[in-house]
Amino acid sequence: QVQLVESGGGLVQAGGSLRLSCAASGGTFSSYAMGWFRQAPGKEREFVIGISWSGGSFDYADSVKGRFTISRDNAKNTVYLQMNSLKPEDTAVYYCAAGPYAKLLIGDTRGIDYWGKGTLVTVSS
Repeated sequence: QVQLVESGGGLVQAGGSLRLSCAASGGTFSSYAMGWFRQAPGKEREFVIGISWSGGSFDYADSVKGRFTISRDNAKNTVYLQMNSLKPEDTAVYYCAAGPYAKLLIGDTRGIDYWGKGTLVTVSS
């Protein structure tokens, strides 16, 4: 059983940056693809960005292209989400996810093995 704990959320002005972290424990972190999803009020949870187990491949939603990057440190069992040029529409609860890479990339929330509890990101205009 893998536990995922997100941190780094908060309030930031539009145009600012935040770095989210997701620390994993209780399993073999390096065997999982990792990703970030987000859910805004009244909307469905959506895929944001994902990275393969080795860190050699990644993909992202068009809405964050050129602004968000993902990285992982398998030695520290941690995945990071660097968010730059934030916009008010990026406001959401951000969830860390572990599971099959293919499931992550297509946003198949039912195919995700593990979820964190989420961290709130609020971008003010």
